[in-house]
Amino acid sequence: MKNKEYISFIKMIEYIEKSLKYTKDYTFEEFCNDEKTIDATVFAISQIGELVKNISQETMKKYSSIEWNMIKGLRNRIVHDYEGISLKSIWYILKNDILELKTEIQKILNEENVEKSEEE
Repeated sequence: MKNKEYISFIKMIEYIEKSLKYTKDYTFEEFCNDEKTIDATVFAISQIGELVKNISQETMKKYSSIEWNMIKGLRNRIVHDYEGISLKSIWYILKNDILELKTEIQKILNEENVEKSEEE
């Protein structure tokens, strides 16, 4: 794994953790009524999609269980149609998908570190 990919995965985890921190103990209604939290959370999610651009096709193929194109597509939707973003969709991602993504990224980092260690 290239260093740029490794750093991008680390940053993705950081943005995931931020989005979870921002919405911790929130209900959907509280989230919808907190403009700052919406903006911060949506920004964090968009940054994850931006960082996917640094992941090679080889790595994406190797870890095809992650919906790379969907992540990039969500980023594009946020950036180009911010006002049209469904808060229900963002909330669903926060409560259902983002922890799974974090787990998958951590697996990649662990596996790649093992492979790197074995090569040395």
